[in-house]
Amino acid sequence: MNDALVTTLMQNSLSTLMWIVAPMLIVAIVIGVVVSLIQTITSIQDQTFSFAPRVIAILVVFLVTFPWILQVLLTFTADLLGDLTPFVK
Repeated sequence: MNDALVTTLMQNSLSTLMWIVAPMLIVAIVIGVVVSLIQTITSIQDQTFSFAPRVIAILVVFLVTFPWILQVLLTFTADLLGDLTPFVK
């Protein structure tokens, strides 16, 4: 296995990972900003108030996008295991 193959494999893996994580990360950032604004406006400084909505939102997004995530992972794995000859050399 040469350096170019390893680099390409890592690049494809990280690209797939970014596509999978992006929806949950974007929702977590948006919810975090909204909750921070609400905390600033109302002067509530409870840590649970900022943590719980993010966890719930991430869980909901994960459940909604799970079929798509599974399809992306299955496609990536099928492409990876479809031809193993470059890895054997």
